[in-house]
Amino acid sequence: MLKDIIELDKKYYMNTFGDRLPVCFERGEGLKLYADNGDVYYDFLGGIAVNALGHSHPEFIAALKRQLDKLIHTSSLYYIENQAKLAQKLVENSCADKAFFCNSGAEANEAAFKLAKIYFYKKGEERYEIISLDHSFHGRTLATVAATGQKHYQDPYRPLTPGFKQVAPNNFEALEAAVTDKTAAIMIELVQGESGVHPMDLEYAEKVRKLCDDKGILLIVDEVQTGMGRLGKLFAHELYGIEPDIFTCAKALGGGVPIGAMCAKAEVAAAFEPGDHGTTFGGNPFATAAGLAVFDIYEKEKLIENCAEVGGYLKDRLAELADKYPDKITEVRGMGLLIGIELIPEIAGDVFKKLFEKKMLTSLCKGITIRIAPPLNITRDEADIFVDTLDAVLAEI
Repeated sequence: MLKDIIELDKKYYMNTFGDRLPVCFERGEGLKLYADNGDVYYDFLGGIAVNALGHSHPEFIAALKRQLDKLIHTSSLYYIENQAKLAQKLVENSCADKAFFCNSGAEANEAAFKLAKIYFYKKGEERYEIISLDHSFHGRTLATVAATGQKHYQDPYRPLTPGFKQVAPNNFEALEAAVTDKTAAIMIELVQGESGVHPMDLEYAEKVRKLCDDKGILLIVDEVQTGMGRLGKLFAHELYGIEPDIFTCAKALGGGVPIGAMCAKAEVAAAFEPGDHGTTFGGNPFATAAGLAVFDIYEKEKLIENCAEVGGYLKDRLAELADKYPDKITEVRGMGLLIGIELIPEIAGDVFKKLFEKKMLTSLCKGITIRIAPPLNITRDEADIFVDTLDAVLAEI
């Protein structure tokens, strides 16, 4: 059966993902995913930080079914109750005053770029440059590729969308030197996930916020991966004690249903007037029902608190492994349940493959870092399963 699926994929699907890991899942429950051959896997990647509730959470599925029975889509030509209520949830639980919904993290970041540019346009200021960081990842559209500080993503699409430039992360002097009178916004991920889970320094983040205040620049925080409780707070910027002018989120917001959000302070959000931006599918009744269910389950099950507690436990156990294998693990990084285990280059690929063979789902970043982002309702016992398996793999290599 898997062989047939692979043949269909190779024949009909554009080759954007190459040879994927040889497995096809047909159902899931909690942390577990069940392959079409009956094999059971443990999802320590969480659909790349998407499945914050795990798989087939009964209350989540029930909420989706209730909405399916009522309404899936109408369009934003009409008022949408779930859209308004989910916007309320985001605003009342963050530093933002307004929210806009779209379909993905890339779209949320695109909306952030547009809002930053039109904000200054309507003030009569010629500001259009957006500074982001090396090793960042902001999406796959042409503008978000231009903002992504990784050469291999950018090179095939040159000339890039103008107005974007990158500087080294955690280097305030380089950032300050890059600012001009044309700078509209500075965009950062407070923890860079795709490059291998690299947090920004607290002092750096504070200096960036002050620089934006001093120069009248907008601060955009990309919370697509770090938001919605992933780091043990609802949003990463809470951990850093700063408030962005604009922030974006997606991934976990829909619990697996595609949705993105761009949130902003009132003064900045007011730059968007009717006709300045829009979406066909974004924030439709079904997607926003998913977001409301995510918030409801987070609150009932205290999942953000669980993320902080179990995430701390998991990181401590991984630190013990780093002490046990100092010749194999070079660093353990991360916050909450977004953790990177950096390995020596000679073994990283083999460790990733052996973890998969032992039914542990992770990702390999930059060829050296195992990234994990399991569901926020993971237990200590489930965390132990991963650590014990990694221990066994490292002992074999």
